[in-house]
Amino acid sequence: MPNRITSRENDKIKYACKLARSAAFRGGENAFFAEGLKLCTDLAAACPLKVIYYTAAALEKTPALENLGRENYLVEEHVAEKLAEGASHQGVFGVFERPAARFEDLPVPGRLLALERVQDPGNVGALLRSAAAFGFEGVLLSPGCADPFGPKALRASMGAAARLRVVQTPHLPDALAALRQKGVTALAAALYNSRPLDEVPAELPGGVCLVIGSEGQGLTDAAVAACDAAVRIPITDKVESLNAGVAGSVLLWHFRGADR
Repeated sequence: MPNRITSRENDKIKYACKLARSAAFRGGENAFFAEGLKLCTDLAAACPLKVIYYTAAALEKTPALENLGRENYLVEEHVAEKLAEGASHQGVFGVFERPAARFEDLPVPGRLLALERVQDPGNVGALLRSAAAFGFEGVLLSPGCADPFGPKALRASMGAAARLRVVQTPHLPDALAALRQKGVTALAAALYNSRPLDEVPAELPGGVCLVIGSEGQGLTDAAVAACDAAVRIPITDKVESLNAGVAGSVLLWHFRGADR
């Protein structure tokens, strides 16, 4: 039988809530928090599930929850409400070990995505989900990006962050230069001095790294200069631009490769 937690002030509940709230704490603990039955079960297939919390109602619907985590706890409804991000919840929550990836682990040649100061967790999650869908295997994140293992980004990515090699880099232009030295073509998503996307080959022999900038300001001059070229998505004059999640997904689809 699982252990039971009846108090909202239980230390394990406080720990899980702090993981949900603080990116710095997640980084220091090499752990993250997730909510929801499907998200937690999908994540458990990709990275170690350290602790799982569930309500009696959730366990009744899915008895396998009792054997899913290293530690498992049956929580009272009022405790689940503290763990939950919103008013409604599925009664399933997990604390996971955060996957570790280094720059050297990125597949070269291969398909890579780089994000510079993309601050909205929904956009970060959507881009990682699209990257996984279109056969990209690694992601570079500059300082200032939303944490892909935060609750909102995880929900938007449907757990894709755990299935990709996600690398935090202290200086994105230097990382791009290092990739280019290995034969990877780095392409900046930018308007100025750029080529229309349909003029750019979808298959590049040394692999490709798509570089997408912040929602408001785009890429820095240094990031663009570190790339081989810039590409743009042709659009009508009915809108000024596409948001980072949509534009990035279009670019990722273009470079998905012949096997997709």
